[in-house]
Amino acid sequence: MEGSRIKNEDQYDALRDKRYSKEKAARIANTPNAGKKGGKASPYEDWTKEELYQQAKNVDIDGRSKMNKSELIKALRKD
Repeated sequence: MEGSRIKNEDQYDALRDKRYSKEKAARIANTPNAGKKGGKASPYEDWTKEELYQQAKNVDIDGRSKMNKSELIKALRKD
């Protein structure tokens, strides 16, 4: 994508290959540390519901506003 502002082109292309929309793929590929593995994030169970909600919002999970903490965790792990 010449001239684009995608931070992680490889991840963006992989997401597009999986039929993610251009917008969703760009949002995910532009997150901090996009595509890096071995991060030091704590398990979702240690996150607050608000933190989980914000992550679900970042990756555009439908129905997130009506989910409880365990449902948010399950949805995030599917995505």
